[in-house]
Amino acid sequence: MSTDHHPIAIVGGGLGGLTAARVLHVHGIESTVFDLEAGPEARTQGGMLDIHEENGRQAIRAAGLHDEFRKIIHEGGQAMRLLGPDGTVHLDAEDEGDGGRPEVDRGDLRDLLLNSLPEGTVRWGRKVTGVRPLGDGRHEVTFADGSAVTTGLLIGADGAWSRVRPLLSDAAPAYTGISFVESDLYEADRRHPRSAALIGGGFFLCLGDRRGFLAHRETDGSLHVYTALKAEEDWVDTIDFTDRAAAKAAVLAHFEGWDEDLRGLVAHADTLTPRRIHALPVGHRWQRTRGVTLLGDAAHLMSPFAGEGANLALYDGAELALALAAHPEDTEAALTAYEEALFPRGEASAVESAHSLDTMFGTDGLEQMIGFFTSAPAE
Repeated sequence: MSTDHHPIAIVGGGLGGLTAARVLHVHGIESTVFDLEAGPEARTQGGMLDIHEENGRQAIRAAGLHDEFRKIIHEGGQAMRLLGPDGTVHLDAEDEGDGGRPEVDRGDLRDLLLNSLPEGTVRWGRKVTGVRPLGDGRHEVTFADGSAVTTGLLIGADGAWSRVRPLLSDAAPAYTGISFVESDLYEADRRHPRSAALIGGGFFLCLGDRRGFLAHRETDGSLHVYTALKAEEDWVDTIDFTDRAAAKAAVLAHFEGWDEDLRGLVAHADTLTPRRIHALPVGHRWQRTRGVTLLGDAAHLMSPFAGEGANLALYDGAELALALAAHPEDTEAALTAYEEALFPRGEASAVESAHSLDTMFGTDGLEQMIGFFTSAPAE
């Protein structure tokens, strides 16, 4: 088994890991990213992201990529529609172009980061099978292909089910009580015109009776829909998603009596993928452990209902890299400074996310969200 040494090894080539690598590169610091995917085109990268001024865009500026970022903004993507189960439109806001949370395609943002890195920074097809401390802050990382590397700084940017996290914490993600069925409607204006008109040009939300639909219009003209409901953890296991017609019927059974155009978001879907929503304990943190740290979902996985996950991953990656650049001769001082800011930042967003989940999927979720978005008292 061959073993190479990398001074900084980042496990995970998502937004956070790539941002860390890019900001390090901007400051003349070399790092290597190890990702389990076979290559950059191995899978689609999910839907739209709203990038927040106070964190995500700050990270992009630190990466020196803000001008390029502006070119991938989805014009019109900040439009929003809020409906009730009967199809009543309670809010229909256009994108005025002056909001602080522009929408971008996750895949476009990832490509922007990838293309900003020196060739060879990302090592593809490296699925981590084990990590272990070697002493003096050094760690060994082993991969499914039989190879291994050692590193002086191990950064876990490997998401919800991080293989690096157990070096620091016994915490594990827990089911939040919400399950998604994620779907796409391709070529929406041509093939699904009623659904396209329903969703509009940006973000779409429909809530009622502890369930609902969250959707975006994508830059490729498709609709990306999350059908969400409070359910037991094993609910998705009761559905055969290889039988699309039967799966659609099983999901739609939970939306009896809802407006037919809303039901059409499932009935006419071209794809169906079940997802359970998990979260780490609010306030997750660990004792400073030499030579290793976490960022993004590996550090503070939360439900998506505050819209902070991707933004925090970007910001974590940038802040970690900036701390390392500020302490070139003292990695532990850099990690200490980074984590002292990371923990309260992650906790605040996790609290917000958990509260939003309870609000949206409570008995009066629609009324609460009408009040939130219109600044009017909920009925």
